[in-house]
Amino acid sequence: MALVNLSVVEQRYRAVLAVERGEPKMVVAAQFGVSRQTLHTWLTRYAQEGLAGLMDRTHRPPTCPHQASTETETWVCELRRQHPRWGPRRIAFELATSTPDGHTPVSKSTVHRILRRHGLIEPGRRRGKGRQYRRWERETPMALWQIDIVSGLFLTDGTECKVVTGVDDHSRFCVMATVVVRATGRAVCLAFAEALRRYGVPEEVLTDNGKQFTDRFGKGGEVLFDRICRDNGITHRLTEPASPTTTGKVERFHKTLRRDFLDDAGPFDNLLAAQAAVDTWVAEYNCDRPHQSLDMGYPAERFAPSQHARAAAEDLAPLRLPANLQPADSPQTCALPSSAMPDAPAPVTSESSARDDAEVPSAPVVYSGGPVEFDRVVPASGNLAVRGKQFWLGPARAGVTVTFWADHDSIHMSIAGARVKTVRSHLCSTDLAALAATGGRPAGPPPLPPAEPGTALEIDRIVSRGGTVSLGNTVVLAAEILGGRRVSIRIDDATLMFFDPDTRELLRTRPNPLNWDQARTLRGARPAGPPPRPPVEPVTVHRRASNSGVIMVVGQKIALGRTHAHREVTLHVAEYTITVELDDGGHRTFRRTTTHPVRNRKAQKPPNTSVS
Repeated sequence: MALVNLSVVEQRYRAVLAVERGEPKMVVAAQFGVSRQTLHTWLTRYAQEGLAGLMDRTHRPPTCPHQASTETETWVCELRRQHPRWGPRRIAFELATSTPDGHTPVSKSTVHRILRRHGLIEPGRRRGKGRQYRRWERETPMALWQIDIVSGLFLTDGTECKVVTGVDDHSRFCVMATVVVRATGRAVCLAFAEALRRYGVPEEVLTDNGKQFTDRFGKGGEVLFDRICRDNGITHRLTEPASPTTTGKVERFHKTLRRDFLDDAGPFDNLLAAQAAVDTWVAEYNCDRPHQSLDMGYPAERFAPSQHARAAAEDLAPLRLPANLQPADSPQTCALPSSAMPDAPAPVTSESSARDDAEVPSAPVVYSGGPVEFDRVVPASGNLAVRGKQFWLGPARAGVTVTFWADHDSIHMSIAGARVKTVRSHLCSTDLAALAATGGRPAGPPPLPPAEPGTALEIDRIVSRGGTVSLGNTVVLAAEILGGRRVSIRIDDATLMFFDPDTRELLRTRPNPLNWDQARTLRGARPAGPPPRPPVEPVTVHRRASNSGVIMVVGQKIALGRTHAHREVTLHVAEYTITVELDDGGHRTFRRTTTHPVRNRKAQKPPNTSVS
């Protein structure tokens, strides 16, 4: 007989003996603190099983209808052993798609408990509340590509190759996975050009600030990648420095590529073998691997190249590539099988771009005279340098592409077709030829047409602390109250009009000491716009009354009376009226009889009456 715990069984045994001695069952049940039904149960079990029947029994039900069957647990464990990188959600998805009809599919949590029970997964720590990122996604395919470079692929000779990758933002479809020996600017652009030929031109491209993609933190010039985007109407967007989460989709693609392919892929004999292996994995990634971000859908189901999506609606412009990229082809096969996309253009295969990724300079443009256009990207400092001279555009325009139109006389700077600045040119013919040979192109008409002789001109100046501005070799008094302020000056035949450059509100009017030939040589001179408008709001000025209580404002005398003699009063000069604020808080309004502008706002100092 097995050993039992008598601490509980002995008490039940004593209750049974008491009943057998003839004691009433109600009395025995009350004595041992149980119900009469429980006492009857003890008596029955003792009669059937003896002393062992008085032990505690489990309350677990004999069957559980919703429990996973032994066959299901076997499937879960076998899938985990065959695919060690599959998690509970992927295994539950595969079981749901392969389970015969009539079988209940298992949930992700059930699969997780089965794996833990069999020791096939180790429970990890719960992630604490970390930084909350704002998730975003384009609504249609081909709206945005995220492009980056990843390392970790090796050849048998020890060479570490790079993979130029690109992912469609909406569908997570891999549009580019090209193996190169060195990730030079030309090698990256060759891969990018091949993707454009195969799938069409996206609306936007998002990259980090690598030197293959931008010269944002260099000299501020245009790299080959920028030129391809500009020629094909692609908006090139850059991430902020040290912000890898902005390109999170392509970075997550790198994690999958490393875990599922690069970590296990052995060294390859040559670049073509490596490219073929990468293409095979990419085809599986696009067509056979469900994605959790797509609700376990496939990227190929959500992706559509631009040629097929828009060919019926519009005539697409041909792809424009630099001359040194036109013959470039790639050994990469199409990552989307023909069965998934029957109308996809057949890729052109060659070995040139896979192994010849060295920098090959483009043929220089022969300068034949005339103005030149070229593009530069504003650096983080906001200062652009062109042929030894700096152009200030401000840190707020960092990363923006600026188009320069330059000749011997002037340099115009435009952003997105809008002129933002015009300065006098410091370039000679040698400088223009050098700019044309380094990415420049023959210029069209100037953004700002030249001024005709005798017409009004405009310039921008900052008023000095003393209220003066310099016009060539001539110093002109604007107004002391305008000291430190940036103003625009309209130069007419006889007058200089100082006005606010944003609102074009007239501030001051002064006589013009320059003739037209002198004015057109001023720094930043340009044809004038519409005449500045006079101020609409009343101008507040201060005046000190004379001995007889008379003040003078805008060439008009106003008599206030001898009670205001030598007192300073405040006046509001409007277009038709002059309002005077009196000491007692009242106001007196006079009709304005002159059209002279307000030249001084401050009152004269009181005379010094002290006697030495």
